[in-house]
Amino acid sequence: MKYVDGFVIAVPKRNLPAYVRMARVGARVWREHGALDYKECVGDDLGARMGLPFPRLAKLKPGETVVFSYIVYRSRAHRDRVNAKVMKDPRLAGSCGGKSMPFDMKRLTYGGFRVVVDAGGC
Repeated sequence: MKYVDGFVIAVPKRNLPAYVRMARVGARVWREHGALDYKECVGDDLGARMGLPFPRLAKLKPGETVVFSYIVYRSRAHRDRVNAKVMKDPRLAGSCGGKSMPFDMKRLTYGGFRVVVDAGGC
C-alpha cells in the first residue's frame, strides 16, 4: 500500500503568495525525485461543527489560514529514499528554515501515514 506524508500549517494570509511560490518549487522537486503526488490545499470551508476543526488544531491567529498538504509515495521505504534526495536538492536550500519561511515552522504539524484504504486516484 502507498504511504503519505501529511502536513497542517498555519500561514499568515499576507504570506500566502510566498508560500505558494515555495510550494510550487517543492512540488517540482518532490515529483522529480519520485513522489507519486504532491498537493497543497488552502482552507476554504473550515467552520466544522464536529470534531476538532482545523483552525483550532492549527491554533490560528487573526489573519492566518490553514494549509493542508500531502505527498504520496509507493511505500515508507520509497518515501525515505525520495526525501533523502529532496533534502540534498539545492533548489530547496533557501527555503528550509530561517527567517525566509512564510510560516512558523514551530507550528507545523507533520506525520507519515500508511494508506489502509485506497479508492483510486493517484
